[in-house]
Amino acid sequence: MRGFARSVRDRRAIALQAILVFCIAALVWFFLENARSNVAAQNTKTGFDFFWNTAGFGVVQALIPYDETSTYFRAFLVGLANTLLVSALGIVFATVIGFLVGIGRLSSNWLVARLCGGYVELLRNLPLLFQILFWYLAVLASLPAPRNSFSLLGVYVNNRGLILPRPVFGDGAEWVLTAFVGGVVLALLFRAHARRRQAETGEMLPTGRLALGAVVGLPLVVFLLAGAPISFEVPELRGFNFVGGLRLIPEFVALLIALSTYTAAFIAEIVRAGILAVPRGQSEAAYSLGLRRGLALRLIVLPQALRVIIPPLTSQYLNLTKNSSLAVAIGYPDFFALFAGTTLNQTGQATEIIAITMLVYLAISLTTSAAMNWYNRAHAWVER
Repeated sequence: MRGFARSVRDRRAIALQAILVFCIAALVWFFLENARSNVAAQNTKTGFDFFWNTAGFGVVQALIPYDETSTYFRAFLVGLANTLLVSALGIVFATVIGFLVGIGRLSSNWLVARLCGGYVELLRNLPLLFQILFWYLAVLASLPAPRNSFSLLGVYVNNRGLILPRPVFGDGAEWVLTAFVGGVVLALLFRAHARRRQAETGEMLPTGRLALGAVVGLPLVVFLLAGAPISFEVPELRGFNFVGGLRLIPEFVALLIALSTYTAAFIAEIVRAGILAVPRGQSEAAYSLGLRRGLALRLIVLPQALRVIIPPLTSQYLNLTKNSSLAVAIGYPDFFALFAGTTLNQTGQATEIIAITMLVYLAISLTTSAAMNWYNRAHAWVER
């Protein structure tokens, strides 16, 4: 009887799942057929041939060559590159700020803990769009004109953006870049060896000094041997603006600051929760062995807290990437503004553009999730 009852339940479950799949397929077919009928009724041109038409609009920031005679496909690549740039930098800055603030909230120093707590409570409770507009309109727009720029070591800040010295690569620069990449690889390999050595013998190798020598010292030696093939073009004030150098437009700076500081407030709470999830006895045992507070946090507490930190941290990275689409409010030419905004308005091919926009953001999110899941598995704490 039990086997018969289980068989009936299994068949019922399969039937319900089949009905659900049929309903979803029918719903998808309905939407696709409705979209096809509307397109046919409006006599709207379909297809992806518009990609190769001349865009006819300019872009204030382009990481690849672009002008008004470029195609919509080139504009697509420009917007995608701008989105990836601000998202990648935002993730780095938000992570650093978030970890520092999260650890600071648990500091025994009353002032540091209260300042970090105030940072979190203020920024995470204000809308992100408001913060973007604040940095763009209230802060950057109120900076002085180029003639009265704030300057420090060849870096200038004014209401037209952030002007930096631009690196100029000459013959032999590829060897310096190769040495830098090789130094990073050597540092990572030595760090992995040092971890295995510490797990087996308890001996701690000087990974910091050796990594610094590989990442900085090796490229520096190659740089000198190659005859200093990398120089910097310092910006110069000519007339009413700067000439030369590398200029970061105010829209990019405002968006990057807002995304980084806003997301960092949430990351700080995630870090604080992860640290508090580690049993107090772990840190007390580390102190009893003579480890200083900083070493105990870095070697004992944080590696265990990462099990709690990484999953919600992934969600914050995804949110930051998607929130970058708010750049349209201040005119930063990100992917959403250029492709789902300007290109859609000029071509009118909403179905294709919306579908591509969805696929692009989906691909970015899935790639980020896959990378974080790999990191989580690679650094998982193994119970023994």
